[in-house]
Amino acid sequence: MPSSPRPVPLPRIAPFPSAEPPYDDERPARDIPAAPPYIQGTLALALEPEPSEPQGRRPLIWGPPGSVPDERRLRALAQAVAEVLSGRRPPSSVSCHLTTRAHAELVRSGKIINSVRPLRAGRLHISQPEDGVVEMCVLVHSDDRSRVLALRLERRGVQWLCTDVETTPDRTPHRA
Repeated sequence: MPSSPRPVPLPRIAPFPSAEPPYDDERPARDIPAAPPYIQGTLALALEPEPSEPQGRRPLIWGPPGSVPDERRLRALAQAVAEVLSGRRPPSSVSCHLTTRAHAELVRSGKIINSVRPLRAGRLHISQPEDGVVEMCVLVHSDDRSRVLALRLERRGVQWLCTDVETTPDRTPHRA
């Protein structure tokens, strides 16, 4: 005797989660993620997380106490300072890496590098004239011209702060 055909299950409608994110008033208060960190320009310096109690200035701590900053971080700092000198980055973005005097000098100098294309920090030349001091110069490439940027960092406790910034101003007329 032939068996009766098995019934074929029909498709069913299943609930599907919404692809839209929840509105702020639909989200529980404890579930709100922190805002992503603000990044200015093409280069972001890794800052320490904000402290629970407010502090005036919080410089970057590089490595264990007494260690020299690695070349990658030094190049990132030089790139950021060069971007400030070209007007592509606000001076406040590097203020926690500089002493008050160096930051004031950076603000006072203003835009002294004219460049249509973004700047690029090249090879570093690093020296340690004494313990707790790092002096470096970096070739900054811009348009058809390169210039040298010199930085001096000093260790203050376990923190390294840039105490001096020097470069030559752009004396050639800017091409439009």
